[in-house]
Amino acid sequence: MPARSWGVLAVLCGAIFLEGIDVAMLNVALPSIRADLGLSTGMLSGVVSAYVLGYGGFMLLGGRAADLLGRRRMFLLWLGVFLVFSGLGGFADEGWVLLIARFVTGVAAAFMTPAGLSLITTTFPEGRLRNRALLIYAGTAAGGFALGLVIGGLLTAFGWRWVFFAPVLMSAVILAIAIPLIKEPAAERPPATGFDLAGAATITGAMMLLVYGVVRLEQPADGWPLTVAAFAGGLALLAAFAAVERRSDGPLVRLGILRSGSLVRANLMAALLTASFFGFQFLITLYLQELRGWSTIQTGLALLAAATDVVLAPTLTPWLVNRYGNAKVVLGGLLSGLLAYALFLGVGLDWTYAAMLPSMLLIGLMFAFVYGPLTIVATDGIAEHEQGLAGGLINSSFQFGAALGLSAVTAINVAALGTDPTPQASLTALRTALLAPVTATLLAAIIATIGLRTRTRTRDRVPVKA
Repeated sequence: MPARSWGVLAVLCGAIFLEGIDVAMLNVALPSIRADLGLSTGMLSGVVSAYVLGYGGFMLLGGRAADLLGRRRMFLLWLGVFLVFSGLGGFADEGWVLLIARFVTGVAAAFMTPAGLSLITTTFPEGRLRNRALLIYAGTAAGGFALGLVIGGLLTAFGWRWVFFAPVLMSAVILAIAIPLIKEPAAERPPATGFDLAGAATITGAMMLLVYGVVRLEQPADGWPLTVAAFAGGLALLAAFAAVERRSDGPLVRLGILRSGSLVRANLMAALLTASFFGFQFLITLYLQELRGWSTIQTGLALLAAATDVVLAPTLTPWLVNRYGNAKVVLGGLLSGLLAYALFLGVGLDWTYAAMLPSMLLIGLMFAFVYGPLTIVATDGIAEHEQGLAGGLINSSFQFGAALGLSAVTAINVAALGTDPTPQASLTALRTALLAPVTATLLAAIIATIGLRTRTRTRDRVPVKA
């Protein structure tokens, strides 16, 4: 790989690491933010949900904008917006300022992330070189989530505002290097037929309402008519979007791209992967901090073993993918995750860290073997002028799955706990909620098995040329 290509990959990996670490650091700092600003529980939850709404709502639009308006332009512009509004969050003295800052930061990530992914898929030729680049990229993204917990704990010890200022410094460095280094790939663009405003409005509205409905599931008894209305409105706008795209001469999303069975399966598995991981991460944070009394730094260090994918994704995973193919590697990773969550179902109030460590290491294997190969499958064989769209789809699935997993385990935990505040009741509720990550990973493994069998049957039917 030429030195310049390594430089481009390093910049794009820095951006996706920034996005992952930003989310993880904020989660650690929430109690300190509440204590300092006097925020209510609803406002504090809104700070997290605002980012999810912006990210999930605008992701598909961001992916298509990269294809139509230029990948380099979208990446640099929205990296700058990310920098500015992250800094605004650091200066916030009121809850509403934090809400605006996190929402716009989420929107910026929704445009920046698919642009960065499509820069990789259009810069590196399809095959081993692109696979290697995508696996390094995916490993860096997953590492950001894991390392963000440790770094967030350390920064919060100095003051929660550093959780916002640190991304500003990182963004500034990445932006300064990216401007002269990244060039617009010479990829074919679709003919200019006007921007599909109706499609953009309906899909953005649909995604925001669906994500909002998922977030509201965290408190199922809190105004369920509004939750039902959010889902109904989102589905109605989704139907309207499909109708608009069928009639549009220049559709925002070509619906034919969804006829690819491998792409659909990859997106379903992506949503289930992040649903299981983020749900588990939330539950183990509750277990270590509320039931065991561990500090934020101790909790982050405990989860650090799950970041082994940072090492495995760029080293072992490419060799396995080249030898066995993406489908078998993904299935192996999902089975590792299923075993990890199943082992944790027996968690007790007196567990040592040695008893938790096998689950942490197996989760690292899962991410190393699943996250990157799914990204490869979701973008492989897609036309150059639709790579941004493919990147937006897979990142939307990752984000939607994360929101769904958090909401599911929260709702189950609250329902199972009831009004009994004792540690044993809390432990029982946590074990019940752990069934959600187990179920999500099992479903993903079933989908992977179906995909593997489909590929085998297709290969057997292909006639051998003389």
